[in-house]
Amino acid sequence: DSPLLDSRPASRFEARREVRAMTRQRWDPEEYARNARFVSDLGEPVLALLAPSRGERVLDLGCGGGLLAESMNDLGASVMGLDAGSAPIAVAKLHARETDRKICYQQGTAEELLKTHAAQFDGVTCMEMLEHVPHPDRIVTACAQLVRPGGSLFFSTINRNPKSWLFAIVGAEYLLGLLPRGTHRYDRFIRPSELEGWAAGTGLKLLDMAGLHYNPLLQQYSIGPGTDVNYILQFVRRDLG
Repeated sequence: DSPLLDSRPASRFEARREVRAMTRQRWDPEEYARNARFVSDLGEPVLALLAPSRGERVLDLGCGGGLLAESMNDLGASVMGLDAGSAPIAVAKLHARETDRKICYQQGTAEELLKTHAAQFDGVTCMEMLEHVPHPDRIVTACAQLVRPGGSLFFSTINRNPKSWLFAIVGAEYLLGLLPRGTHRYDRFIRPSELEGWAAGTGLKLLDMAGLHYNPLLQQYSIGPGTDVNYILQFVRRDLG
């Protein structure tokens, strides 16, 4: 069976996307707290996959308010959180100080970090970010060069098809109000085949894929089959030496 397909909630993926979308437009600490409050402590699928060991270096690219970075830090990993936005980094740094977590947060881009940290990380996570940038293929290339040979990479994003438009834009932004209107642009959604193609061109090998799902009636998040809307891909960097 696929290691991605378990029953543990994937709420941190959605929480981080919601926090990032909110902080990119305005930073209200009270609203930040309301949106992050529902994050569960029942587990994180990507943590089980990445399984960061104590001392391993992990980069959380597009870290937003730092929810996933904190989870990996709590498992003993040495975590760097990177985000291009000043407000999300301010949120993350503040919460790290308040909870006495030793996490290195930095404002910047993957391309900038690559100048000083090539092949420096055992793992890279890039969650719900690629659909917000104009050149996602360049982000994938940079991530591939930031991770060491044999290291793991995880990308989650949104598929591009009529169903994803209906669910991620019409449903999430206009009907349910889960995200601010205008958070997503349909033309920036990414098909899994496109993401896999960019990764293959940088020496990455696809290990697994699965869908990320939200049930608005039960207000529950899960990971499982079906990549029509939100999905996650797991790669490993080949040892080309």
